[in-house]
Amino acid sequence: MTTSTMAAIGAFAADSIGDSLRDITVDIPDLRPRDVLVRVMAVSVNPADWKVQAGITPGSEPVILGYDAAGVVEAVGPGVSTLSVGDEVWYAGDLNRPGSYAQFQAVDERIVSRKPSSLSFAEAAALPLTTITAWESLFDRFELTRESAGDLLVLGAAGGVGSIMMQLAKALTGVRVIGTASRDESRAWAQSMGADVVVNHRHLREETLKVAPGGVDFLFSPYSAGNIDDYAVIVKPFGHITAIDEPEGLDLVALKTKSIAWHWELMFTRSMFETPDMIEQQRLLAATADLVDNGTLRTTVTKTIEDFSAAGLRQANREVKAGRMTGKIVVTR
Repeated sequence: MTTSTMAAIGAFAADSIGDSLRDITVDIPDLRPRDVLVRVMAVSVNPADWKVQAGITPGSEPVILGYDAAGVVEAVGPGVSTLSVGDEVWYAGDLNRPGSYAQFQAVDERIVSRKPSSLSFAEAAALPLTTITAWESLFDRFELTRESAGDLLVLGAAGGVGSIMMQLAKALTGVRVIGTASRDESRAWAQSMGADVVVNHRHLREETLKVAPGGVDFLFSPYSAGNIDDYAVIVKPFGHITAIDEPEGLDLVALKTKSIAWHWELMFTRSMFETPDMIEQQRLLAATADLVDNGTLRTTVTKTIEDFSAAGLRQANREVKAGRMTGKIVVTR
């Protein structure tokens, strides 16, 4: 590599994320032994991006945000054994390290996999973070298998995680998938992603019990605040809930009578703590790539912005933060 610096987009403290992203120049990251250096070709925007940005304090160094990415391996550390220079890859990054809003990113090989060969970089970048979240929720938290039966209720079915979770559940388990959506556009999207039934989340209790009179066995919750009393009614005794949000003061006592299990899912846990099974994220992304390439799964990208700059990423973050997206939004070079 002939240069030691690279272009990046830095997040600064600001009242609004629309004002916090700026084009900057920084050093190309040094590689740890198990790192690959990826030339980033496309990223997708997630709520995690602007949640991290909200914690930046005035006067602090700019933070390079971004987790989802697809790109090409430019260099490898001395301990890398699973990837090579020139590989086209995808991954969802690490909360402890600089993110993907940059020309190059250093990432541990154990959370990086070859991308689906049938997808463009933009199409691939939409999937890693949501796929890992959905996969770990279904197979690590709920412990579902191909033999599993019962009902899975996916709140936010038209969102990024919901869109891939329903596809995975239909492809790899035996559960019936119930999605929630309210707008005609989001209901149609949820059905196209594999929902067997779609209910209106504005009438969650009555509509869910109409299609599952005995209650549901598994519930995925991206929006838990204000919903616990409804969950206590619509989840069966000994049922399971997996949540990905973190509302303040969450009170789960209403779930006790039915002995309903509450699970947390954070796809960054493995990389944050370098758990012994950290490479499971590489393996699940590789398995997902196979499912995409054989036509079982499809990308969830619904909008692409061809402007890998502060301006393009500001636009993408504004649209995600507005909360009306179906699928995923991607920013590409």
